Amino acid sequence: MLLRATAPVTLPPEAPLSRAEVLEILRQRWQASYDLQLIVRRGRLYLQVMWGYLEQQSFPMTAEQYEAQLEELVATLNGLGVAAQVRSWLITTTDKPRLGKAMNLALDLPEGRASEFLI
Repeated sequence: MLLRATAPVTLPPEAPLSRAEVLEILRQRWQASYDLQLIVRRGRLYLQVMWGYLEQQSFPMTAEQYEAQLEELVATLNGLGVAAQVRSWLITTTDKPRLGKAMNLALDLPEGRASEFLI
């Protein structure tokens, strides 16, 4: 399955994220489908934009695997109630993914959600 970008759509800030929206933002901002990961560090949850991207020959996932992982990540972000925070950061950050240095967003989880995710 080939991942295709779609035309930009203006969504209300509280709208849930979609895989297609995140992919479109990544491709518009940095012309690549970067790997995104959630990590826990020192009791905080972070969204990381990694330096590896789908269009690299050495990228370890197929397009189908990448799409499935991105779909799962977006569902988790929506479940945590941080869609607006992530959308805003991806659209406005002035940073850029660089080899060996991931971009980090410390997620500000709504009250009660952190205890469900962080142990």
